[in-house]
Amino acid sequence: MKRSTTGTTHPALLPAPVRMDAAPGAGCTLDAGTALAAGPGTATTERWLRTTLGGALDLPLPPGRAGAPGTITLTVDPELPAEHYRLDTADGSVRITGGDPAGVFWGAQTLRQLLGPDAFRRAPIAPEGGRSLPAVRIEDGPRFGWRGMMLDVARHFLPKDDVLRCLDLLAAHKLNVFHFHLTDDQGWRIEIERYPRLTEIGSWRPRTKWGHRASELWDETPHGGYYTQDDIREIVAYAAARHIRVVPEIDIPGHSQAAIAAYPELGNTDAVDTSALEVWDSWGVSPHLLAPTDATLRFYEGVLEEVLDLFPAEVSPFVHLGGDECPKDEWRRSPTAQARIADLGLADEDALQSWFLRHFDDWLTARGRRLIGWDEILEGGLPGGAAVSSWRGYAGGIAAAEAGHDVVMCPEQQVYLDHRQHGGPDEPMPIGYVRTLEDVYRFEPLPPGLSPEAARHVLGTQANVWTEVMQNRARVDYQVFPRLAAFAEVAWSRLPAPAERDYAAFETRMTAHYARLDALGVDYRPPGGPLPRQRRPGVLGRPIDGVPPRK
Repeated sequence: MKRSTTGTTHPALLPAPVRMDAAPGAGCTLDAGTALAAGPGTATTERWLRTTLGGALDLPLPPGRAGAPGTITLTVDPELPAEHYRLDTADGSVRITGGDPAGVFWGAQTLRQLLGPDAFRRAPIAPEGGRSLPAVRIEDGPRFGWRGMMLDVARHFLPKDDVLRCLDLLAAHKLNVFHFHLTDDQGWRIEIERYPRLTEIGSWRPRTKWGHRASELWDETPHGGYYTQDDIREIVAYAAARHIRVVPEIDIPGHSQAAIAAYPELGNTDAVDTSALEVWDSWGVSPHLLAPTDATLRFYEGVLEEVLDLFPAEVSPFVHLGGDECPKDEWRRSPTAQARIADLGLADEDALQSWFLRHFDDWLTARGRRLIGWDEILEGGLPGGAAVSSWRGYAGGIAAAEAGHDVVMCPEQQVYLDHRQHGGPDEPMPIGYVRTLEDVYRFEPLPPGLSPEAARHVLGTQANVWTEVMQNRARVDYQVFPRLAAFAEVAWSRLPAPAERDYAAFETRMTAHYARLDALGVDYRPPGGPLPRQRRPGVLGRPIDGVPPRK
């Protein structure tokens, strides 16, 4: 590593750091002689730098002496807050100091951005030579501890490698929670060894609605797939190495038609012929839900025992149990459900759902985990230790936070990335509200008027990616990017009020960020609109503003 005198022009970092200043003296250049000194607690970043950054720029990064010229030094300083870091690039060396191992890793992600788009490739493309860095000092740390994205693989299955790539993209944007939506009416995606039919039957559907559920088009190709238990272990380990927590979601008691198709006895057999049910091939809200029986409780305890083994507490302290969009008509017609309501002295079917979820809240708590669910779990009474994903606007999150429950803000009106990005006719399978890059950039996770005490219960925020109209990785890329970059800045950076945010400056930084996404191979929506191959002419969407789509 050599000293650089290339100036102190500040590059277009994203998310924007808390503070970035030109440092006195010269900068530095990373080259074949650059060494790497990794202190205690920095092993994950050490490996990532050698494999990912070193692989992109042809830097071997042999072991070096901490603080020596020509060395990248990684250090944990517990005096810094968790996930915070300092990055210094001056006088021929790089120093990354984090408040914890995650902070060191986020500092390394910033170093990657400083090195330019080629640092985001999988192999070097430039001639041999160094990579110059300006002399800067960056002090940075996140606004929220929960900065997440939910990926629905139940509606359209994504192969394991696509999930691992998704984790890399989250890490590149300093997002630290991966909400993994694994089960729904249209597919069961996780191997449960004691219940093999969940994947033998529940992971496949014979055909798929093409477009919105009102479309008359069908894709007659059978669709399905699942992750083996070893696949899940690999995904969890890969996430942990990038300081990303994984929140598995197993939907109950609604959104369960795939499970009932595999094991009909899980359904309300005294209200409907569950033996005739198949994995659902369309979208919307299925009327079929789990029976509130002891046998159903034992079945899902067995499922969750394997889930907890696959998602260790240090990576997955929360388990998401859905609890949303649960029509109660079958329970109203079911003598078994009505008898359960009477035996428990419950007020109605909403209270029965609350009882169902309270059971698993107690079950998870006894095993050192926490339940989180969509904001419908507020109906009928919220389980004591549960947290809420507030998706139907701010109201559920406000009510939960004011009542002392932890909340993750993910309102569909702002951060459902399956919603269309423009009102024009070329948007592929347009769904829901128009939410532009600027709209996402002006999203504010903390609702106005929230009391200071309630605000402390807002764990953070996440963007949700429902895949009814995303049949493959390219479609996911198009819907998610570039908007996830704006969301990442909202979740990480300490931005002013939405109306005061400098969107023009963000757009300027996005110009540099598009080059990074290009290097990563992300099939994002270009600023000028979809490319011809990204359009889906003639496929019905739901381009109606103000009409909420259903998950």
